Amino acid sequence: MTEADDQRLLLAASQGDRAAFDGFVRRHEDAVFRLLQASASCDADAEDALQEAFVAAWKNAGSYRGGPSARAWVMTIARNALRRAHRRRAGEPADFEPIGEMGLQAGWGRDEALEGLARREVLERALGALDGEMREVLTLRDLEGFSGDEVAEMLGISVAAMKSRLHRARLRFVSALREVAHG
Repeated sequence: MTEADDQRLLLAASQGDRAAFDGFVRRHEDAVFRLLQASASCDADAEDALQEAFVAAWKNAGSYRGGPSARAWVMTIARNALRRAHRRRAGEPADFEPIGEMGLQAGWGRDEALEGLARREVLERALGALDGEMREVLTLRDLEGFSGDEVAEMLGISVAAMKSRLHRARLRFVSALREVAHG
């Protein structure tokens, strides 16, 4: 599918075509969820923001007028949904650690069959060691493959600032990866 296909799906959705919107969701939900996971404190927050984002996209499908891409448009909606959710929970502890992750750290369920999971956990922990801005720029540019211009626009910063933030994020990620893997 192309950007033109996304535009047709959103136009049809704005006229009440649920099947067209379902197609748009299927096309972008995995990428949106990956971004939200990278930015959220836990998967539950990412899942809540994902639902809010697509509800908002459904309600505002008629307002999409092109721009960088429909994918970037829905990513921006998702980021805003996550930020709104975070503001609502301002009194929660800053360092919530999911119970499942604590169990893995305690050694429960470890065996050779889980080596792939362990490698993924190392990557996720290294990514989690970055601050939110760094995780966000790294996810959008390196994992989701948005162009530098698209990432800068989504983040509301200049391309030069995005490049600087991305470079710093990559360096910190490699440093965190070494620390998690060896420490």
